[in-house]
Amino acid sequence: MVSPPSSASMIDERPLISSGLVYRLTSGIAVLAALTVAISLGGHWLGERISLGGHTTDTKPVSVTIGEDMVRLAANTIRFPSERVDGVAERVDLYLTWPQMQGFSEPERLRFDDVSQSSSLIFLQLSQSTMSRDMSGRLEPIYSHIMDGAPYAAPYGLTAHRLRTDAGYNNEILLTAPRSGEPDYVVRCIMPASPAAATSGDCQRDVKLGKDLSVLYRFSSNQLGDWRTMDAAVRNFVGAHLVNVSAASTPAAGAH
Repeated sequence: MVSPPSSASMIDERPLISSGLVYRLTSGIAVLAALTVAISLGGHWLGERISLGGHTTDTKPVSVTIGEDMVRLAANTIRFPSERVDGVAERVDLYLTWPQMQGFSEPERLRFDDVSQSSSLIFLQLSQSTMSRDMSGRLEPIYSHIMDGAPYAAPYGLTAHRLRTDAGYNNEILLTAPRSGEPDYVVRCIMPASPAAATSGDCQRDVKLGKDLSVLYRFSSNQLGDWRTMDAAVRNFVGAHLVNVSAASTPAAGAH
């Protein structure tokens, strides 16, 4: 006669892992897997946002009205995300590669992200004019009265003028050049000790375009040799993106 199994042997024959434990482990693994996927997707999304650093490759048109003028610009040329919206604005800030005059793109990422390469960019600020004259127009009535000492020759056909220290233009010099049939070219610069010390904002100049639009642009002193072509490129770029060009600047039909 076979004796009934003892309670000890029954305990020894129980499964090492109960079905309840298996269920809990399976559920835990599923939850961990879901968390891993969520973290991976979230990390990828966040990583993209961090790597873009506020840039966008989107070229969709953005229409901005500034005073009496409207400009339609590709989103990737607008520097700040908060300004990439249609509507009325006090100003809009742009950044463009030089000399291509293009906005942000993946192949050119380093030019936008690496400070050492930012001298190959130019920065534009479009706002409503607050003065009746642009920088060239202010040469005689304003700048000529705050020049300090004799002018001296500068590279690229420019003439340099020191400005009085009490005029508020700390360490800036005024560079001018005559232009045939146009007012003199005028730009203010803080000249670095060496080309290696140049920044993307050493020089600034403003021009009036459209009906009442002031276009301030900043660029590296290393690009001063391009002053003629850069001034024309800025005017052409903004002019091409103006939706309502001033009637005064458009020749009438049949005019000679």
